[in-house]
Amino acid sequence: MSAEAPLFARVVAWQRRAGRQGLPWQGTRDPYRVWLSEIMLQQTQVATVLRYYERFVARFPSVEALAAATLDDVLAAWSGLGYYRRARLLHAAAQVIVQQLGGCWPTDWEGWRALPGVGDSTAAAIAAFCYGQRVSILDGNVRRVLLRWWARGPAPDRPITARQLWARAQALLPASASAAEMAAYTQGMMDLGATVCTPRQPRCDACPLRSDCGAHASGTPEAWPQPAARPLRQTQDWWLLLPVRGDGAWWLQRRAARGIWAGLWTPPLLQGPASAQVPRECGALPAVAALHERAVVTHALTHRDLRLHRWVVEWAAAGDDAPALPGVQPDQGAWWSPSAALALALPAPLRVWFQNELSDSRTSSSR
Repeated sequence: MSAEAPLFARVVAWQRRAGRQGLPWQGTRDPYRVWLSEIMLQQTQVATVLRYYERFVARFPSVEALAAATLDDVLAAWSGLGYYRRARLLHAAAQVIVQQLGGCWPTDWEGWRALPGVGDSTAAAIAAFCYGQRVSILDGNVRRVLLRWWARGPAPDRPITARQLWARAQALLPASASAAEMAAYTQGMMDLGATVCTPRQPRCDACPLRSDCGAHASGTPEAWPQPAARPLRQTQDWWLLLPVRGDGAWWLQRRAARGIWAGLWTPPLLQGPASAQVPRECGALPAVAALHERAVVTHALTHRDLRLHRWVVEWAAAGDDAPALPGVQPDQGAWWSPSAALALALPAPLRVWFQNELSDSRTSSSR
């Protein structure tokens, strides 16, 4: 393919020659599998999604199975992928497809865009992969490829708007593009952004667009596109109190529907500097037999770090009543056996903690 060929043709040829092949969601026009993969790939790398995709499909093999599942089951299967709002919206969209659309899939960009959790770029990817619709994706990777290719002269005073960028991206798609070409182009643009035109140290020598790429010609491709101002990264301290009853059961409660770890299960959780004294104060309570402090762990989120101060509270009182501890919400929690707790939708760092607690308790009991 010559360097003078249109961008579309060069990307199609490059994808078929050097792009990613054999991913479990490739080579199919099954809307369920393509939709699921695109939702999982939002803000998540392919290597991470590969660890979850097939397992999720095995657990929910169809949109009907996904719609009929409880949100708890869906969140549990999603646990570890992060950005749990995606799982809640995926579940909601499945119910819309089954209950409102009679199990019929949307067949174009507009129909997919109307579903919960499906944005412009995700809808475009599904429409291109499943139906060959002539519509351009504009996820973060593709935006970077195009903005670098279009780079000319000094940076503009005003950043290009999403509408302007979409219009220019659409103009790159030939009217005669076949369904197979649209699928290859869409995958190729994703592959270029993820594996070649990377944010740092782009591999311009391997790029099919380098001959007329403005950013490459400038000699400083990493400077494009102009970076947006990033919010200051914050660090928050959270104190987690895990009540453990005499029979080994743990008290866990569901988080609110909004915010970090929304809808997931955690021990009672406290925030703010004053909470640092709470674990020690709990040690004076008559129903607390002992306190055990675990090592502090740091969990990185997109724009903040969570320092997790973890405590195990041996709760001496019997019965199913909620433990009278700070942060306990009796109407949102329950006692769970460790094995049942590990089947719940848990934040990834807490799942690791609980697995270690269970392993340690089994080791102690076998001595």
